[in-house]
Amino acid sequence: KAGKHVVTEKPFVVTTGEADRLIALAKKHGVVVSTYHTRHWDGWIVRAVREVVDKKTIGDVFKIDAHMGAYYMPQPWWRTSRSISGGVLYDWGVHLLEYCLQIIDADVTEVTGFATHGYWESQVPKDFPWIGDMNDDEASAVVRFGNGAHVNLSVSHLRADPPADFLTIHGTKGSYGISNPQWTLRKPNRKGEIVAKTGKHPRSRGADIYYQNIADHLTGQADLIITPEWARRPIHILDLAARSAKAGKSLKAKYG
Repeated sequence: KAGKHVVTEKPFVVTTGEADRLIALAKKHGVVVSTYHTRHWDGWIVRAVREVVDKKTIGDVFKIDAHMGAYYMPQPWWRTSRSISGGVLYDWGVHLLEYCLQIIDADVTEVTGFATHGYWESQVPKDFPWIGDMNDDEASAVVRFGNGAHVNLSVSHLRADPPADFLTIHGTKGSYGISNPQWTLRKPNRKGEIVAKTGKHPRSRGADIYYQNIADHLTGQADLIITPEWARRPIHILDLAARSAKAGKSLKAKYG
């Protein structure tokens, strides 16, 4: 309202309605709104986009498994509060989804959410600050896309067997796994045997590229990369996932 350009932290907002209102407000006042999605240029996703999307090294992508978490009691900080943080899926989930949306070039059509709640809330000390407002212990979502692909997203505090890869991209000719510190390409050879090849991720350059793009956009030299409409996409998925888990049914996406 003051006529100032705005960069928000991630996640952009918590609900789809908040995103739509903020986008409309920016247009009304003629200012730029963007979200600090510097992980858009993480070395692992930059290489994955090059290999998976540009070169089609693993063929056509039909599924992505995106997981984060382990088995541990949540900390007594603001990220543990559902009303403040949005829920357990939001903090890392927004990054994982932003990766996935760079890989799958299609509209989101439907989201189904699931959640497990109450175990850690029954175990924390009585003076824990967020009792009655704690995040789910674990939450997941299945995200359907218009091209038939889907994403399995999960963020957990109850996972005793976290996978080696936090992102696994499945294609018709193989898979591409991302862990820290390496990528793993798995493809069949001429004999039909699965052969794995690994390597290190290139350097991440998110902050430099992000703010240079903001500067170039404000001076009319470049299109904005992280637009508010782009930042809305993972938020819409997370919002639908939370509402779906509560309602016990799948929900259709709007402007995927």
